[in-house]
Order: sequence, then C-alpha cells, then structure tokens
Amino acid sequence: MATADRALSDWGGAPQLSAWEALMWRAEGSPRTRSAGVVVELLESEPEWERLVAAHWKLIRRIPRLGERVVEPLLPLVMPVWAADPAFDLSYHLQQVRVPGAGSLEELNELVAAFAAQPRDPRRPPWEAVLVCGIAGGKSAYLLKLHHSLCDGLGMLQLLDLTHGHGPQSRDLGRVPVPARGTTDNPARLLVRGLRDQLASAPGELLRVSVDAAARFRADPVGAAAGALRFADSLRRILATPPASGSAVWRDRGIGYRVLTLNVPLGGLKAAGRAAGGSVNDAFLAALLGAVRHYHERVGAVVGDIPMAIPVSLRTDRDPLGGNRFAGARFAAPAGEADPRARIMAIHDVIAGARAEPAIGFPDLIAPLLSRLPGALLTDIAATMTEGTDVQASNMGGVGRTLYLAGARVSHIYPVGPRPGVAAMVTMVSYRETCCVAVNLDPEAISDVPGFADCLRTGFDEVLELAD
Repeated sequence: MATADRALSDWGGAPQLSAWEALMWRAEGSPRTRSAGVVVELLESEPEWERLVAAHWKLIRRIPRLGERVVEPLLPLVMPVWAADPAFDLSYHLQQVRVPGAGSLEELNELVAAFAAQPRDPRRPPWEAVLVCGIAGGKSAYLLKLHHSLCDGLGMLQLLDLTHGHGPQSRDLGRVPVPARGTTDNPARLLVRGLRDQLASAPGELLRVSVDAAARFRADPVGAAAGALRFADSLRRILATPPASGSAVWRDRGIGYRVLTLNVPLGGLKAAGRAAGGSVNDAFLAALLGAVRHYHERVGAVVGDIPMAIPVSLRTDRDPLGGNRFAGARFAAPAGEADPRARIMAIHDVIAGARAEPAIGFPDLIAPLLSRLPGALLTDIAATMTEGTDVQASNMGGVGRTLYLAGARVSHIYPVGPRPGVAAMVTMVSYRETCCVAVNLDPEAISDVPGFADCLRTGFDEVLELAD
C-alpha cells in the first residue's frame, strides 16, 4: 500500500476511543457541552454535485473511519469502540442546499450557525457535510461538521490535506461500497470483552508501572522526589481558578450560536508578533483581547483580566493521524491592557509558562475515571468546568497548499469551533497567506453582535499597526 493510502486508511487511530474522546462523546447531555465543530470552505465556483457525491464515496472507501459509528457498551465501564455502520446512508451525511436571500456571506454565516447547533444522531458516523449553493458571485461553500471524538484541530488539518485535490483535473471517482472495518459486537458483548481485557491487563500494567517507578527512584531518589513535588505544584496551578475578575457583562450565558468571520493578512500578523517579541499566535490572542476591551468600552463597562482557555497540542511524530492529542490551558488574559505591544508580550510569557507546566497532560490521567460516570453527571461536571471561562481561542495552524474540492478551488477556510458554555469561541486557520478567523459567540452574552464584529476588526487593526 502506498504511503498516502496507508495514511488515509489509518486516519483516526485505534479502534477504541481514548478516555479523553469517550469523555467528549458522553458529556453531551446539554447544548453547553456539545463538542462538534464546523469547517467552512468557501469555494470559488459550484462543484458538480455528482462529482462531489462520487468523491465522498471514494473517501469513505479510503478512510474507513468516516464510515464508522461509535458503539457504546451496555454500561460505561469500558471505552466505546468504532464499528462499521451497517446502515450507512450517504444521503444523510451529504446534502445540498441554497443559501437564502441574495447569497451574502452574512446569510451564509446564519446558515452555518444553525447547522452547527443541530444535535448529532449518535447512531450514525459523527460527521455531516452540506454543499451550500447560490452564494453571490457564483461561489459556493462546503460545510463539514465533525464531532471532536473524531479528531482535534491538527487532525482536522491533516484530513483536509489528505482528502483535497491538488488541481481541478477530473479523476476516476466511481462509487464504491462502504468498507467493513472494526468490531460488530453488540453493547453487551462489548462490555463483557472490555471488562475481561481490563482485568487481564491490570496486574501486568500495575507491575510495569511499579517497576519503572522503583527503578527511577533507585537511580535518582532526590530527583524522583523533586519531580513529584514539581508535578504536584504544577497540578495545583492548573486546577486553580485563574486570578481574573472576568467580564461583568458576559455572566448570563445562553445556548444560541452566532457566527462571524474575518480575514487577516498572515504576513502582517507574523510581522506584528515579531515586532513585539512574540509569535503569530501571540499576536492573534492579543488582537482578540483588544476586541474584548473595545466591546466592553462600547457597552459602557470596564474589563481587566479575563479567564481564557486555549488548547495545547501534545502530538508527537509517533501519534497516528487524526484522533485527539491535546490538553487545555486556562489563564488570566490581559484584556484590560490598552497597549497592543504590551498585550503581545504578556501573552507570550503566559503561554510559554502554560506549555511548560509538568502537569499539562493531567486530563489524560483523570479522563479514564470521569468517562465512566453516568452521562447526566458527566454533563454537569463538564458544564461546571467551562462555565468560569469567558473566552476560548485556538490557532489551529496552517494549510500549506491550495486545496480543490471536486474541481472547485477553495478560497478560504473558516474553522467554527464548538462553544462549551463560553461567551465566545474564536478559532483561526492560516490558508493562502490569509488568517481565516471564525467566531462562534453567544448572542445572550454578547447582545450587540454587529458591534462585536466592529470591535474584532479594531482589535486586529491595532495589532497589525505594529507591523508598520
């Protein structure tokens, strides 16, 4: 099998969900804790529908995970697994609509928000796609909704690179059958087999961990003790509530979605970060915090530091494509700082400290326990963990080439992230020298949506001025 084909067939990782993925899958009893995001690809033309359908059949054959659903055990004592969907129906997963009205980008964003808010069907593979036709200027859009159990942000970028064409040329994309991969166990057999495997492996795993710990202690008793203390101190900092007063006007949260998009020059954002001794990610976060400050001034409020969260990638070269390898970092973000240069410098130091925490991967340690809790309790815990955060943000990285979807060239890629109880989720992807920024905001907390859009542009403009 060629390397590219092997990468496609292996995308998604192991047949069993990790504890972290199982936690995200099971903690969806409330709209506040749903974790599906939407990738919005703006296309320069409308692709042929038959060709797009044929392309999806080919992808499902080459990426078996896209034809698989999640099978839960009878009781949540073991992890769920991926299994081929015996009733797979592409007409459910891929649909075609026309944008209402004149086909403006604002009308497209309203459609995206409604699509993102729709709950998933847990009996089917956790993805859906929509081709949106009728956008002004002869354009169209492709909306791909992925549940977080399938992949994190970097896994999504890997999927885009693996599945999109390098040009408009036609290929042989004939219809193929959905492959059968993975277990077909029913929930009862899955529970029995999972418990048996856990009992069989537990003594050996416990012995291995004990031997490894004893060997480390014998080799360096002082270092081992000091490392344990550093981890404990780091864990205390991670679990502590960020020392931030937060927003006084964003305390009432709802479940609605509103989507905003913004284009920012990648070169300018990089230069602005360098001018202040930071990175493009530092400049992105500083611009967002500037927008937060301007919005509060607009509504007559004062804001200082706010509790903010970002994902930190834990991926290594040994990790499979797709799947999830990240941890969350929470910190007090300087939204009240008026100087964009000072904001970039402060963010740079805060992020560097968060990434260096020895306990940054702590959620991986508690996820096996949490994921086994009843769904209702797990939903409550997940909601409590995020309700104290005002904003989440993620710079997901960049796509290194021009993408084509069924012959149509992709002009922009907007990643609309899930909004787990925060006032705003702001995400960014770099594509074709443009930073494509998407905001999924709560219209009950941020009631002046057009005003926040203006403030977002102002926040980025004042950071981009540093590049001059």
